[in-house]
Amino acid sequence: MTETLKEAARAYEGSADRPLASYGRILLVYSGVVGAVAAVAWLTGRRAPEKIGLLDLGLMGMFTHRLSRTLAKDPVVSPLRAPFTKYVGVSGPPELREEVRGSGLRHALGELVSCPFCLSQWVATGYAAGMVFAPRVTRLAGATMTAVAVSDWLQLAYSRMMKQAGEDGPE
Repeated sequence: MTETLKEAARAYEGSADRPLASYGRILLVYSGVVGAVAAVAWLTGRRAPEKIGLLDLGLMGMFTHRLSRTLAKDPVVSPLRAPFTKYVGVSGPPELREEVRGSGLRHALGELVSCPFCLSQWVATGYAAGMVFAPRVTRLAGATMTAVAVSDWLQLAYSRMMKQAGEDGPE
């Protein structure tokens, strides 16, 4: 069985060095966390919401977007990514561009913590758990991160408008 899995990994990777076994470990951790949260919910009598309204879905989406980008790109959070990534430069206001370091599990974790798309699954799952265990606090966090995301977009729009005004300038 182990040899069959190793052969499948070699066939998948080809000449690339992909840490498939490490990805598998990360998937096991994710599945374990989801299973543990579901078990605690069941043991404590908590239930998932009957339905998710549009407002909740919007808050969840904005929260997931903003927190995932903050965790993966924000300079202030870079100490958490530093064991797995290397600073390369700035990718946009105010985001960093980093390269993944190492091999195996270190590389796989580097890909996870530096990719907002990759982190989104984890963040959204955390938000969903929050809706089961503490919906009021979770909605407040959702509203807060939504306000931050809207503020980001307004800051970028304002900056672009000022740049255009400076280039084209009123006479």
